[in-house]
Amino acid sequence: MAKIELYNEDCMEGMKRYSDKHFSLAIVDPPYGKNYLPKGVFRKGFGDSWDKRKGEPKKINVERTMFQYKEWDKKPPPIGYFIELIRVSKHQIIWGENFLYHLIPKISSGRIVWDKCHSGVGNFCEIAWTDLFDGVFLFRFMWNGMLQGKSIEEGWIHQGNKRLNEKRIHPTQKPVKLYLWLLKNYAKSGDQILDTHLGSGSIAIACYDMGFDFTGYEIDLAYYEGAKKRLEDHKRQVKMVFV
Repeated sequence: MAKIELYNEDCMEGMKRYSDKHFSLAIVDPPYGKNYLPKGVFRKGFGDSWDKRKGEPKKINVERTMFQYKEWDKKPPPIGYFIELIRVSKHQIIWGENFLYHLIPKISSGRIVWDKCHSGVGNFCEIAWTDLFDGVFLFRFMWNGMLQGKSIEEGWIHQGNKRLNEKRIHPTQKPVKLYLWLLKNYAKSGDQILDTHLGSGSIAIACYDMGFDFTGYEIDLAYYEGAKKRLEDHKRQVKMVFV
């Protein structure tokens, strides 16, 4: 059975405990430094969205989105983070390459593009850098509000039943199926997986399902507890299916 370890800790402190190349593969999604704000919460200057009396953004539709205003994305990690990440892991997949390209050491030209299969306002795709290969590979999986992909094999097709949708607990949450696809294609049996910015915990669920040992760090207590609960809920559902 997979050994899943989640820590409410600064990943820079956590990585200090490991020897060089301890982890087989790091799959990480660090802050991009774009000052991301969830839907319904806006920057100063956006008309009525700024509470002049309190001197802070209004928390509009927070209950509906379940996202709270936080400032975790005000700046990207320092260069030291990437140096330490490459020290403790043999290989890396780093999301946000198009925003972090000036910080990631260019030891290969590998790219993974996640096509979200929508044409509305927002990010149409996300790009990850990797040292696993040279070239570009594409994964198509719909991720647009309530519209989510049918399966890994037919990700561009809306699965239809919204009751089957993944519940979003983080403003930049990635789907479990994205991580299942990454592990299926780029991880080997026995690999130890690292994620330095756990967020919603989607990667932990994917590692549990596929039997990979996993270590994840999340500095924000609320996100950490949400990811931990999400994983435990998933384990119970899996157990019920096989009982």
